[in-house]
Amino acid sequence: MQLTRIFGALSLSLALTCGVSHAATITGAGSSFAAPIYGAWGETAKKAIGTSINYQSVGSGAGQNQAIARTVDFGASDKPMDAAKLDSSKLYQFPTVMGGIVVIVNVPGIAPGKLKLDGPTLAGLYDGSISTWDDQRIAALNPGLKLPDSDVAPLHRADASGTSYVFTSYLSKVSASWKGKFGAGTSIAWAGGAGARGNDGVAAGVKESEGGIGYVEYAYASRNHLNMVQLRDHDGAFIAPNAASFAASATHADWSHADHYAVDLLDIAGANAWPIMSATFVLVPTNPADATQGKAVKDFFSYALKSGNPDAIKLDYVPLPQSVKDAIVSGWPKN
Repeated sequence: MQLTRIFGALSLSLALTCGVSHAATITGAGSSFAAPIYGAWGETAKKAIGTSINYQSVGSGAGQNQAIARTVDFGASDKPMDAAKLDSSKLYQFPTVMGGIVVIVNVPGIAPGKLKLDGPTLAGLYDGSISTWDDQRIAALNPGLKLPDSDVAPLHRADASGTSYVFTSYLSKVSASWKGKFGAGTSIAWAGGAGARGNDGVAAGVKESEGGIGYVEYAYASRNHLNMVQLRDHDGAFIAPNAASFAASATHADWSHADHYAVDLLDIAGANAWPIMSATFVLVPTNPADATQGKAVKDFFSYALKSGNPDAIKLDYVPLPQSVKDAIVSGWPKN
């Protein structure tokens, strides 16, 4: 009986020791757009495979820099890195989820979801050529809607932001004037307006600013109960931002010709396709200094891509097509 208890205790001790030895904590930093889903996946992965995640929402620019500097196990960016930089930095890039970027407003007297804008008018609201909400260009898109003469108060990201890159890339695609004057980037020389850090900062800023307009990831607008506008899609219809219009964009996307998975989801043709969509990307070293840590990163994302759809949908993201997930895992660098 005594020997049984001793061997039983020894077996339990070994089991606990083995459990601890297989546990891992991986570090990541970057995109605020992706922060909610990595937090959710971290919770489920900790329970399922014993891998914890420490993620810092510091913006896409910082995420890319930290991945290059190897100060984190993975970087996260809404702006894909070009092939030459990926090669020189020895990084593997892949998307994890997709999501809609929405335009939010705080305009007196305008009920949620009633305001309609198109790309050129949206560019005018940010380049300073439209300064009041009763401007005739806005009125032409909204017949019958009583627009106030209040000033436009545009908000933009103050940090180097993948969300800004997506938004300004969209404006550059639909407005030749915007493309020529401002272009696209994670940080640009804005014509005016106020800056705020992170999606949450822009959401809060619009909520507090009469006449405010901003751009954020859909989940932040939804959670803060902000007024989201309808946008004219590529086919000419005004559509609302929702799961159906986001999924339509993902379905119409041309994944087969996407270099390093950098798929174009902006103003694409197709019925009910939301015009400002983005995939968010992860950057991992192809030559990790610590092979065990590198395997933990692969295990985490392999698990998340396989089992993470419920978390993604709950948080208003759009999961990747299964074929893309399979390619990501099978194409993971051997080291």
